[in-house]
Amino acid sequence: MAQQTAILGAGVMGETLLSGLVRAGRRVDNLLVGEKRAERAKELEDRYGVAVVSNLEAATKADTLALVVKPQDMADLLREIAPALRPGQLIVSLAAGITTAFIESHVPDGVAVVRVMPNTPALVDEGMAAISPGSHCDEHHLAEAEALMASVGKVLRIPERQQDAVTAISGSGPAYIFFVVESMIEAGVHLGLPRATATDLVVQTLVGSAKMLRETGTHPTVLREQVTSPAGTTAAALRELEIHRVRAAFLAAMEAARDRSRALAEGS
Repeated sequence: MAQQTAILGAGVMGETLLSGLVRAGRRVDNLLVGEKRAERAKELEDRYGVAVVSNLEAATKADTLALVVKPQDMADLLREIAPALRPGQLIVSLAAGITTAFIESHVPDGVAVVRVMPNTPALVDEGMAAISPGSHCDEHHLAEAEALMASVGKVLRIPERQQDAVTAISGSGPAYIFFVVESMIEAGVHLGLPRATATDLVVQTLVGSAKMLRETGTHPTVLREQVTSPAGTTAAALRELEIHRVRAAFLAAMEAARDRSRALAEGS
């Protein structure tokens, strides 16, 4: 019998995972969605042809459950589905700051748990997900979690102790990139460019730079030096960034994000 996968929580990331799985070739009759809002349920049924059921029914029928809810809603969801869970099932949690130990304490013994830190570029199949096994998780469970997240991007396996750092780097990372892009566009406008022109220039520069990093495999320092002529325009700009301690600000920002992730995990 084919393995059934259920996605509980049909918000933006939940639907992103669902659409990614469908595009990756998962049969819709092997997919379930847990969603309580009738209007949203009908929307998903019409769009994907997938069965939308109660969370409890999903937990009863599915072999793998992807929990895509806000961290503050996780405990209530686990209490709701725990009576239907059984040893050997796999829970894949995409909730920031929620540890595998927390989930294991709310479910029957023997239920496997994998913790995932995704990010929003999954919306365009360019996500970066880091996955960590819980105490009842074997290679089969990890491979299944990996396959789920590979439908919307790249996946890395990491020890759970590194999840707070991953949250700070790739989980929150898109916001830092958007912040830089926003700042560069504003600079373009300040320098006399139309906003649309500045936007085109900055966005394509970002896309091209990212592609160079990925496809050449060259260290970013080397790529930066290739753009930086002695006493040239780029050197003048980079000097200002160093004077304003932008590198140190990025480090401080990511340390703050890591610390907040730790605090969320501790329930504060």
